[in-house]
Amino acid sequence: MKVVPTALPEVLILEPEVFGDDRGFFMESWNARTFREATGLDVEFVQDNHSRSVRNVLRGIHYQVVKPQGKLVRVVTGAVFDVTVDLRQSSPNFGKWAGVELSAENKRQVWVPPGFGHAFLVRSEYSDVVYKTTEHWLAEYERSLRWDDPAVAVNWDLGSQAPVLANKDANAPSLSSADTFS
Repeated sequence: MKVVPTALPEVLILEPEVFGDDRGFFMESWNARTFREATGLDVEFVQDNHSRSVRNVLRGIHYQVVKPQGKLVRVVTGAVFDVTVDLRQSSPNFGKWAGVELSAENKRQVWVPPGFGHAFLVRSEYSDVVYKTTEHWLAEYERSLRWDDPAVAVNWDLGSQAPVLANKDANAPSLSSADTFS
């Protein structure tokens, strides 16, 4: 596994070793020992999630204020622009973001540490995103940050298109009034 740094030092892009031939390909999508050796992180995942979305759906920016989740995210069908936002007030990168294209074709994964918000925008006709979490989802502690907050200024590269949003994302607070981490 190759680890590629991002603009946020704790957020990592992981490129698995892929073995392909005329039959198709094989790769390990998760191996605790390989992950630990490559990243220096020892994580335990407790939940796997699978989300299917159509083109221009923007999910996020989501996070959990109690029992924050670390996430290992990958795309198994289609392509997304995946975004992570540092929501730790004590961090020199508070409010900054990093983005990466994840696709079934490039097979990249992204590690989203606890204390960070996560979002993605579907670039293909539809996309299946699967991710592992280090904590269980707890609805009462889930929060959203406004996807277009100018203080964060994510470059979604939407052109004239408007994203398709859930109500909670369309009505999410800006960074200045959102619940964040110390």
